[in-house]
Amino acid sequence: MYDAVVVGSGPNGLAAAITLAREGQSVLVVEAQARAGGGTRSEELTLPGFVHDVCSAIHPLGVASPFFAGLPLADHGLQWIHPDAPATHPLDGGTAIVLERSLEATVDALGTDGPAWRRLAGPLVAGWPALSAALLGPLLRVPRHPVPLARFGLRAVLPATTLARHLFASAGARAAFAGLAGHSILDLRRPLTAAFGLVFAATAHTVGWPLVAGGSGRIADALVSYLASLGGEVVTGHPVGSLADVPDARALLFDVTPRQLVGIAGDRLDAGYRRRLSRYRYGPGAFKIDYALEGAVPWAAPACARAASVHVGGTLEEIAAAEAEVARGGHPERPFVLCTQPSLFDATRAPAGRHTFWAYCHVPHGSDVDMTAAVEAQIERFAPGFRDRVLARNVMGPAAAEAHNGNYIGGDIAGGSHGGLQSLSRPVLSPHPYTVPLEGRPAFLCSSSTPPGAGVHGMCGWWAARAAFEVLR
Repeated sequence: MYDAVVVGSGPNGLAAAITLAREGQSVLVVEAQARAGGGTRSEELTLPGFVHDVCSAIHPLGVASPFFAGLPLADHGLQWIHPDAPATHPLDGGTAIVLERSLEATVDALGTDGPAWRRLAGPLVAGWPALSAALLGPLLRVPRHPVPLARFGLRAVLPATTLARHLFASAGARAAFAGLAGHSILDLRRPLTAAFGLVFAATAHTVGWPLVAGGSGRIADALVSYLASLGGEVVTGHPVGSLADVPDARALLFDVTPRQLVGIAGDRLDAGYRRRLSRYRYGPGAFKIDYALEGAVPWAAPACARAASVHVGGTLEEIAAAEAEVARGGHPERPFVLCTQPSLFDATRAPAGRHTFWAYCHVPHGSDVDMTAAVEAQIERFAPGFRDRVLARNVMGPAAAEAHNGNYIGGDIAGGSHGGLQSLSRPVLSPHPYTVPLEGRPAFLCSSSTPPGAGVHGMCGWWAARAAFEVLR
């Protein structure tokens, strides 16, 4: 019998396993897919020699994570690559807003809106150590640094559209903030969406937005390698449909979403807890295209080549309208498209002179609509001639995303909506969100459906493992 068995080998599942293994516990991780990693895998999806990140690609929360920072992952092959700039946002007319790593450089570039950007981002940068410690864990706890968190909260509760219009006069600065907030996968007119823009602005000026040399799959490879050095085991090709499929252990940890947990544990879960899980809300899906290109993307604004991340969507009004349409269950004609171009900074991603490109937009939960034409029209709008450089493409809609990773229910790559009060109650409103009331043995949920939520940071697994260790030691 193991001390702990972890179901699911995403970054959070591996983080939970490593945390327990470092405490001397015997740990086994079981994974349904043929390769560990969950949302951190890389494959040749288009043509031989073109390495694509299947899901996650850029990792500000990876370098911000206290858990990752405390591991010797460089010794196990993990290398972060920081582009010249964290992100760019092209505008019509061949110009672009560049989010620089330096706060002052960004302030200077924004001209008349520079002072407003300093007022927005300056306190976040100054208070980042305390703020990140609060945000990368359960929010229902007494904060160690209440003042930075309170300052953040005063703006974080606002709709992203409201905050952008209040702070900025120029269309460019407003659009740049909308692009950051668009990572929320929410209607930007809703309360709390400003929080996402604030966090991504803060990470840009503090830890940066890096990619991984060789592909995001190297994160999983490094975590698996380090776990093995601690005596932990990972078994792939082992799907879990019920508790009968889980090897014996003193404690169980699940890197799955609430719907899957109910499917696995069934009547062994406390009835009240099971009812609360049934009310858990999943969010919109992702429609993603990976491209093999014969040359770099021909951006009309050359500055777009300075960043691996490019937010394609135009103005604040256009981005807000697109995300509102998705929230209503529709498919925008001009979607907000999040793009990455890793091969500009990592030559291992494509043959010499060729490039990889990654683009996705948000669609209604479970959508089966092909958004390829709409996505490419948006890219072509800011990069005329883009289609002429496409050698091959791989399209992955919500159903394909869920087939790749069972946690992506209906194409929801965030493990559940971050909208409204669910941002505080993942998966249920509780001071102990990781504890699962399971008959027969201690159990814990360690997926992105728990605090602090989506992102490649491992903190959900770390917090859940800490709870489990209290039982195991």
